[in-house]
Amino acid sequence: MSIVHIEASRPYDVLIDECTLDEVGELTRRVSGGDAAFVVSDTHVAPLYLDRVTESLLEAGYRTSSFVFEAGEASKTLQTYAACQSAMAEAGLTRSSVVVALGGGVVGDLAGFAAATYMRGCSCIQVPTSLLSCVDSSVGGKTAVDLPEGKNLVGAFFQPDAVLIDTSLLETLPHHFFTDGCAEVLKYGAIADEDLFSLLEKPLVARDSRLKEVIRRCVEIKRDIVQEDEFEQGRRQLLNFGHTLGHAIERCSNFEITHGYAVACGMALVARACSIRGLCGESSADRLFTVLRSYGFSCETDFDSSSLYQAALLDKKRKGDSISVVLVRGMGKAFCKSLDLEEFRRFVADACG
Repeated sequence: MSIVHIEASRPYDVLIDECTLDEVGELTRRVSGGDAAFVVSDTHVAPLYLDRVTESLLEAGYRTSSFVFEAGEASKTLQTYAACQSAMAEAGLTRSSVVVALGGGVVGDLAGFAAATYMRGCSCIQVPTSLLSCVDSSVGGKTAVDLPEGKNLVGAFFQPDAVLIDTSLLETLPHHFFTDGCAEVLKYGAIADEDLFSLLEKPLVARDSRLKEVIRRCVEIKRDIVQEDEFEQGRRQLLNFGHTLGHAIERCSNFEITHGYAVACGMALVARACSIRGLCGESSADRLFTVLRSYGFSCETDFDSSSLYQAALLDKKRKGDSISVVLVRGMGKAFCKSLDLEEFRRFVADACG
């Protein structure tokens, strides 16, 4: 269907339905070369697709091995990362080997970080299998694992050699996880493209005729932002709309609330605070609330503002006594503002109503 080229520190292509899962080996051989391929996946995805990917890599001449871990955010830890690194060493991987991340956002983050750090860096191919990872986490080179204190606190910027998006894989995605990914899709419209947001006001569903167009547009928006600010020193922080409070919600729920649902609520809370403070019109906030609810997301949280504030203090965007927050003036119009911690505490109180 389309190829989106990303001109980052390591240039690469995002292929959207230009290759299928059965062509992973051919693609990997073409862009990465190498002596061996190591597939990282989880217990949800591996039973569905690991055999197909392994066969494709074998046909491309790779010596193959794999590492499969328990699915879920709770596994995105230093312990799982260390076990993955040990498995890579036991498999005899070298710097010329390639890691294939086969799965959703958790797999992509962990596998990318493993590739970034094994022998100080080997190649990585991202093969996202969830909507969230297709439009967001597989693109842009942010890799990480969590600590008990917060999400993604240990990681590295590490661009892949390629991203292969086979949209047919989304057909096996449970409804909850498809909807989970829609939060990140809506985020792109909210921060950068009102036309995209308008397109999404009729809820996106699996096998939707708009799906490929929406994925491509989200990837293009992220490409433009990453090319301008690869290492998140400025404009790339816009991609964190809803994430500071979303990550706090995830942590407060002990990760029982999944990422997309938490971020959707985080976007709503920020929009509420922006409306209260006169930064955006009430109609813009209401428009966001209406669309989020149409997808099945909540615009309120059961956690009190004090708990969310404390959980957010370990956010990566905090610098000393201030924290950068993504605010909105209207759909497609977002900006970053640094708040001192006392002001941020009041902001969170406004967000929670």
